[in-house]
Amino acid sequence: MHGIKKAMFFFSLFLLMGCSARQEEVDIQEPETALDSMEEEPDLVYEVPVSTPNILVNQLGYITGGTKTAIFRSEEMPGEFHVVRVDDQKVVFTGSSDNGEYDADTKEYYGYGDFSDLCEPGHYYVEAPFLGRSYSFKIEDGLYDEIFKEACRQYYYHRCAMDLLPEYAGEKAHDACHTEEAFLREDPAVCKDVSGGWHQDEEGFKSVTSAARNMSVLLLAYELYQDVFTDDMGIPESGNEIPDLLDEIRYEAEWMLKMQDEERGTVYAGITFPEPGEKGGKIYVEEADFEAAMAFAAALAKLSYSYQDYDAEFASECLLAARRAFDHAGEYEEKEADDWEFVAAAELYRMLGKQSLHTVISECLSEKNYAENLNEISFLGGVTYISTRGSVKISLCQEIADALMTRAENIAEQARGFVFQTKGNADENSHRDLLREMMYLTMIDHMITNYEYGTVIENHLHYFMGRNEAAISYIDNVGEKNYKLISEEPGIMEQLDTDSMLIFMVSEIVHSYRNEKP
Repeated sequence: MHGIKKAMFFFSLFLLMGCSARQEEVDIQEPETALDSMEEEPDLVYEVPVSTPNILVNQLGYITGGTKTAIFRSEEMPGEFHVVRVDDQKVVFTGSSDNGEYDADTKEYYGYGDFSDLCEPGHYYVEAPFLGRSYSFKIEDGLYDEIFKEACRQYYYHRCAMDLLPEYAGEKAHDACHTEEAFLREDPAVCKDVSGGWHQDEEGFKSVTSAARNMSVLLLAYELYQDVFTDDMGIPESGNEIPDLLDEIRYEAEWMLKMQDEERGTVYAGITFPEPGEKGGKIYVEEADFEAAMAFAAALAKLSYSYQDYDAEFASECLLAARRAFDHAGEYEEKEADDWEFVAAAELYRMLGKQSLHTVISECLSEKNYAENLNEISFLGGVTYISTRGSVKISLCQEIADALMTRAENIAEQARGFVFQTKGNADENSHRDLLREMMYLTMIDHMITNYEYGTVIENHLHYFMGRNEAAISYIDNVGEKNYKLISEEPGIMEQLDTDSMLIFMVSEIVHSYRNEKP
């Protein structure tokens, strides 16, 4: 990174905290040899269809004023392609494909067709000689808004110990579950009310550390893009003049507070349930541990920061619980400095400004090279530290900033060289890996507003929605070829760890189109 760009980036840290191309509308003329055509409706079988389209698109669609690109998979490019309106089968746009190139990663030939100048809202597909047609998609303003809301509603669907009502949960509605008391693993003679919170798997397992991670990612997204987190997401608390995301996180925080020992301040690690079909099995509260305490302190301190404008009393309760958890770290027999300790110290330091907390931050960063140790957790602590308005150490900020910017540049470079214009594909990177990288890139894009970074982020959304090698949409209820048709495994939204990062990524895209892009 050039010195000037680096200086601009670091300076910004302290300031933080037309449709003119060839369009036409004609009836499609049937050629003497009919074009290969794809089925109008998906084949409802739970196996991958033999045929995969050779024209790949985002199966949800594209924002009216956004970039719109189809990817052609063929050794021979069609030269010309058409965008066809589904309703009346009329060609509304004709464009030219590029020459195409061989991609060594996928061992396929790919080319591109740009139809960004098509701005008329509607339902379309792309068709080209000898390649057939793509799956259908929409062009529409605010197209990603409902997907964003549905991703946020996933946490309501995972609520435990309350009735999920049909008007909010639809087919996922059910009566309250797991309302009984649980037995302490360390003393089975003692029972404790630990009802509430979010289920983290199908059996109802709950981990304080996993909960804290999801809460922290969501709260950081809220800090960056508050304008997109509204009070009308479609949950019971909608309309109470508190952003629904914060309502949802409060529901989880109220469960977290039950996981703290009232007398000692230590934090139990989680809740485990009997195996499916096991008779007479008990629900257990797992023993307290250091990592759970630090994660607990980090998440509740972060919630206190954002919630104080809505309910100062609850925000104070969260902050007090976070301080008790952090201050009682010596209660644990096994105590090792870890990334959650760094995050907890950073969150509490931002709130309290105590020098003893800054000492912990400095010690954590001195023990490990931040760039080499950059992961989902250390990322959270680093961003909080460089965003703190109080006294911070310039050299530590520079170390964190350099690591994040270097990672962003590496991600962008990889995307430039990959056919789907993403960091990589699902064969080499899990969805979680890709979403984690987009979390890093989204943060940097927020800091310096880099057009290339914003484009890479949106290309990953296109990838998840069908513009990928398998032409599968991995987002619930999106696309003619949705993952639900070919797999019983949960998709991105149904797994809270990936859903939180999806929300983080899409919040940037929704914010960008609402406020910046034409």
